[in-house]
Amino acid sequence: MARLIAEGWSNADLAARFGVTESGILQAKRAAGLSKRMTDHSRALPWKLRREHNQSGPATNLRNLSSVTQGRTIPKEKLNTALRWANHLVENGLDIAYDPERGFHEVPATAESHVASVLGEALAALESPN
Repeated sequence: MARLIAEGWSNADLAARFGVTESGILQAKRAAGLSKRMTDHSRALPWKLRREHNQSGPATNLRNLSSVTQGRTIPKEKLNTALRWANHLVENGLDIAYDPERGFHEVPATAESHVASVLGEALAALESPN
């Protein structure tokens, strides 16, 4: 299975080849250590977001910065957008807050600025030689 995965076989193709479901392939990949680890964005997005706010600009930018921090590669345009957004807030003494009714909104930054922290972690990961 590892050889076929390395050759680029999809989960659907693997399932057909081995006569199992795609779910069975996913379970086998996890058990064999062949699946990518899941990203955890709870540090960057510590709030329980309402569905309508989940794909908003701030949520997407925080998620993209979190992905970079966890070693994921994201498209350069998305990374640049997230970095510009976060840098703009930090340079202007602003942070982001979330309220289920209002959604994301800018607030004056404190010493524990959330955006500054997430940005710092992402920049450190980008500078790391891996």
